[in-house]
Amino acid sequence: MSHEIATQARHAIEENQLNMNERNVSVSTEERERERLPPILNQPPSGLDRGAKQHFPSFSSFISTVNSKRASEGPGFSTQCLLPAVRHVRDLPPICADARQKQRISIHTLPPEVKAPFPTDPVIPLRTKTVKEFQEDIENAMASGHWKAVHEFYLTTFDSFLELNGAFKKEANAPFNTIEDSGINTKFVNAVYDALLYTPPDIQKSVLRGIINSLLREWKGPRTKDDLRAYFVLVQNPQYTSTATYVIFAHLLRQIAGLAEADHHFLVHWFKKLSQRRFKQLVERLLQFISTRLFPARPEELPPMAKCSWWIPSAARVLALLNAANSLSTPPIISFTDFYNHTLDHIDIMEDYHTWQTHGNSNRFSFCQFPFILSAAVKKAVIQRDSEQQMIRMARQSLVDKVSRRQRVDMSLLFLNIRVRRPQLVSDSLDELTRKRVDLKKKLKVTFVGEAGLDMGGLTKEWFLLLIRQIFHTDYGMFTYLKDSHCHWFSSWKCDNYSEFRLVGTLMGLAVYNSITLDIRFPPCCYKKLLSPPIVPCDQNTPVGMATLTLDDLHQTMPDLARGLGELLSYEGNVEEDFCLTFQVSQEELGTIKSYNLKPGGDKIQVTKQNRKEYVQLYVDFLLNKSIYKQFASFYYGFHSVCASNALMLLRPEEVEILVCGSPELDMAALQKAAQYEGYSKTDPTIRCFWDVVLGFPLEMQKKLLHFTTGSDRVPVGGMADLNFKIAKIDVSTEWLPVSHTCFNQICLPPYKSKKELKQKLTIAISNAEGFGLE
Repeated sequence: MSHEIATQARHAIEENQLNMNERNVSVSTEERERERLPPILNQPPSGLDRGAKQHFPSFSSFISTVNSKRASEGPGFSTQCLLPAVRHVRDLPPICADARQKQRISIHTLPPEVKAPFPTDPVIPLRTKTVKEFQEDIENAMASGHWKAVHEFYLTTFDSFLELNGAFKKEANAPFNTIEDSGINTKFVNAVYDALLYTPPDIQKSVLRGIINSLLREWKGPRTKDDLRAYFVLVQNPQYTSTATYVIFAHLLRQIAGLAEADHHFLVHWFKKLSQRRFKQLVERLLQFISTRLFPARPEELPPMAKCSWWIPSAARVLALLNAANSLSTPPIISFTDFYNHTLDHIDIMEDYHTWQTHGNSNRFSFCQFPFILSAAVKKAVIQRDSEQQMIRMARQSLVDKVSRRQRVDMSLLFLNIRVRRPQLVSDSLDELTRKRVDLKKKLKVTFVGEAGLDMGGLTKEWFLLLIRQIFHTDYGMFTYLKDSHCHWFSSWKCDNYSEFRLVGTLMGLAVYNSITLDIRFPPCCYKKLLSPPIVPCDQNTPVGMATLTLDDLHQTMPDLARGLGELLSYEGNVEEDFCLTFQVSQEELGTIKSYNLKPGGDKIQVTKQNRKEYVQLYVDFLLNKSIYKQFASFYYGFHSVCASNALMLLRPEEVEILVCGSPELDMAALQKAAQYEGYSKTDPTIRCFWDVVLGFPLEMQKKLLHFTTGSDRVPVGGMADLNFKIAKIDVSTEWLPVSHTCFNQICLPPYKSKKELKQKLTIAISNAEGFGLE
């Protein structure tokens, strides 16, 4: 059908243009320029939210011809002849905002005596069809095969923005000028679109033709809220999943992207009201649109990229509106990962990154302007490659300095070499990292004093594992383990030296840079603080790590305390008498109870129903920011000493957590595909039994297996393939339990004879892994 549409469209347009050429032998340079597609701007030019008259010589003439023919032939005119308008919309010149703005301004500059009054605002037609009546029409049409009534409804409804409002607006003449209510009968819109894809082709073509007419309509004055409602309805059309409609979709996206900021504000809040399914479908259509434009399966079906370079920027800006709507919703409508476009994993992201670095958020488009589209794996690659380039520059400078001084060149200059003694692991590591601070962005190599062996990755991972276990042990006192939230938090005790907190931050930065997944758990607010700000300020007096945190953040950290504060906020009784609180709080520090005022004179200020919100906010800020400021500031500077990069501006707090700790989502089937074997083959009976058992394990047991083998129950950003998971054979009695080498992500299995025996031994080993079976 698409090929037939394209052929008819091409012939009709060629015939129409031939007629025009006969009437107009030459076309002025100005008219030819108007026919071109101008590049879309990052910031809409002044007046883009307003419309005025714009001429489209070839297409409008064709539409006029078609409409005249329809009027002359009456209601029996077939929609088949309207088909060319649908397929050949790619030849349409874009609506030029600059031209419209110039025309609108020129009217205001005319003298009063020659000014013509603007026509009054058109009246929205009254349509009385209900959802029930529409559904009955659909059912009758499907039963009888007579689609005339349905056809007329779609033909009329999508003919113009006014008709769209007439059909779907709850009350035709009500303003509905609020961000919370679009005034659209969402149930009716859903019913109409759900039925559309099951209607005959003529009806679907009529809808597309009507959308074209609506988008090409001559605008006078600013966009109204009824126009926004029409855009809101049109962008939900499910027909845009087909590449045959992409040119129409692109023009719609361009007009939405070019609206004024205030109009975008309304659309963002209206998008929040969509159901999760509709919202996700719209996001997926936009992502598919971008992917197909980048890598079309059939390039001949789309215009050349040079003629439609504005397609992807327009789609990205509309996606940004949806992302804003998702971020404003509590909880989010869909996961932030649903905005990832994994097609972009295969482009030269560093070229895009350098474009962004050079031009910022100017008129030069780059995907880095819209980081929510980029997956965590892509962002990690950007951070690593950006750091590598910095490392290469530093190493090159070190070599140049050595050569210029005629000193012997030592290749160890290319690495961050850490030498530590096991008994003094923390102190030696701190000394080494402090002394070699300028080398932190070099490739890490670890040596344990008195032990032979080269670091091929195993010693580095072992160093991380041992150091993290020792620092985070409760006896060490740096961090407190919160049982309710199963995470660690910074101890609030005061001291003269916070260098060990800087060490932990440096370790986290080194882990990200060296692709090591750490077995540590911080609450989500920790990563918000780590990006506050994402770039280290030049002024040392500027506070760092002071994020704007709420009761929800406290609930993820100290849930019992958060519930108590929540009860305070909702309490209906006498707050002063029943709670007896002041703006002073107490907390234990090294066995001593200390009191702190949340505001000046807080010990004398009673908490009342009127000021309890302020009390809760100040208390949350004290617990998560002020009480641990020096500890976290050292931690912040340690992390950024390794990962200092503008690429951090691309990251969400959740993505920083994934880079440090890995993803909690396990895919054991993917692990099976990526597994390597030593002494076994994948067809050996023991291996087949192993995977049968593992794939049948519940999620908790699968996590225990991963922790037993790798030292962490999480997956690296690159997925299971990045684990280098290995199953090795050990020739010992089958009475032995499996053994793991976490430094090499290796599990060693005796040649068990049965699935039952393997499951029993493996379950015992991974269920008692702490301090047993790990090497």
